[in-house]
Amino acid sequence: MDIAEFKSGTWRRTTGYKYFLPEKINHSFYWEDDIINEMVEKASLRLGELNSFARFVPDSDMFIKMHVLKEAVMSSHIEGTMTSIDEAVVSQKDLAPERREDWQEVNNYVEAMNYAISELDRLPLSNRLIKNVHRRLLSSGRGQNKNPGEFRTGQNWIGGATLDDAVFVPPAPHELPELLGDLERFLNNDEVRLPHLIRIAIAHYQFETIHPFDDGNGRTGRLLITLYLVSNGVLDLPLLYLSEFFDRNRTLYYDNLERVRVNNDLGQWFKFFLAGVIETAKNATSNLHKIIGLMNEIERQKIPRMGKRQKNATILFSALFSQPRITITDVGTITGLSPKAANDLVSAFVEADILKEKTGYQRNRVFSFEEYLRLFR
Repeated sequence: MDIAEFKSGTWRRTTGYKYFLPEKINHSFYWEDDIINEMVEKASLRLGELNSFARFVPDSDMFIKMHVLKEAVMSSHIEGTMTSIDEAVVSQKDLAPERREDWQEVNNYVEAMNYAISELDRLPLSNRLIKNVHRRLLSSGRGQNKNPGEFRTGQNWIGGATLDDAVFVPPAPHELPELLGDLERFLNNDEVRLPHLIRIAIAHYQFETIHPFDDGNGRTGRLLITLYLVSNGVLDLPLLYLSEFFDRNRTLYYDNLERVRVNNDLGQWFKFFLAGVIETAKNATSNLHKIIGLMNEIERQKIPRMGKRQKNATILFSALFSQPRITITDVGTITGLSPKAANDLVSAFVEADILKEKTGYQRNRVFSFEEYLRLFR
């Protein structure tokens, strides 16, 4: 189908309201717009650079954890949670009670992403996997009473207080099985010849339009992007996340999705989505470069000065990349040192300007790897 002839769907009336029924997408698409082709090529090159750089990371799991955490913070922020990256890396018990629910939503996202990546080894990208991911996203916190892991059986809407003043009304629940089956087939149809970035751009639009869950659709739909790119080998590691781009350009994000529905304009959505991939991949590569530079600088210039503590200093320093806020107790657990020895090691890290004490207290102190955390703020 030429995207110039694309029809996004139709409005259907049911008892008391109208809903939008999107057209099915499990078929080929093509376009005559050279700008889209140029952007696909540029985005692919940026992803290639990111993959190449990521292969030189000595401990990829260490770096992935913080990238996933930042994505969780940004994706949840779009939905209205207010947890910062600094709050996300501490224990829930150390937060004020009014901040703990937001923290829980962010950490649910981390758990859901980690689960999904591991499941890709044995499950295709499917409705079954999407439901399992959603179940973990809403396993606790505000969404736990919104049928986690189950496609909705009632009508939902976007914007407005009721169906009568809603900004957008997704398809009625009886339409979902056919639409979701079509989406699953499209994600896995090898006979449809499309660049992977275009396929997931279409799939993301369709998922958000179907809005198949009672809650958590936005977070699930954004998570789906990374899962698709990893499952199809476009990303070697889950290091590309578009939520920060969508959050910074939130009005454009929603406007471009709506423009497809109202004006049938897939081309503009492709361009916006690809612009996000280009910018995000470039920033992710730059961030990895800065992280490696920071790690090398401290390993070469500061850790060797720790003298007899150098062995434990190396262990602690490595752990800081996945746990950048720590207590003396944490250091004892990480290194096996006694409380006094752990305290002395932390003092050496503070003196070397690797860690900074954040509370100002004499007891229950918290130490932060500020230079590293700054790269994720």
